[in-house]
Amino acid sequence: MRDSNEVARRAGVGPGTLYRHFPNRSALLTAVLRDRIETLCVLAETLSSSDSADDALTQWLRAFLVHARVNQGLGGALMVEEPVALELDCHRLILDAAADLLAQAQRRGTARADLTADDLVQLVVGIALSTARSHDAEQPDRLLTLVLDATYGTPLQNE
Repeated sequence: MRDSNEVARRAGVGPGTLYRHFPNRSALLTAVLRDRIETLCVLAETLSSSDSADDALTQWLRAFLVHARVNQGLGGALMVEEPVALELDCHRLILDAAADLLAQAQRRGTARADLTADDLVQLVVGIALSTARSHDAEQPDRLLTLVLDATYGTPLQNE
């Protein structure tokens, strides 16, 4: 594991402790990704009890965009390094969290009925990927705002 002493120092533990819990880089990356996704899912559960389904979905999508931008490449790094089973289906957990929040907004009639959770997740991931090298720090939020406007808007008429 590269820079294991630095990782241990930042975590406030000795290198031996680090290696006991994470015998290789892949195990450490897996634990980091798992923790971050579980945190995102807990946020969705917390927000689902909000009085405003729109606010809950909006807040979670903003948090998901941050997650997607910050963790870009982490899952890929795991697969390149060592194709391991994460012991959890990251995509499924994120999709389920988005689906629950979207369904609440749809039941209340505020989110478009023709929108799917997969649509939203793909749009947010697309924003994260397309703005990864942007010099405009506000661009990801502007693009997400467009997605949110469409989420709560009406379907476009096909002519």
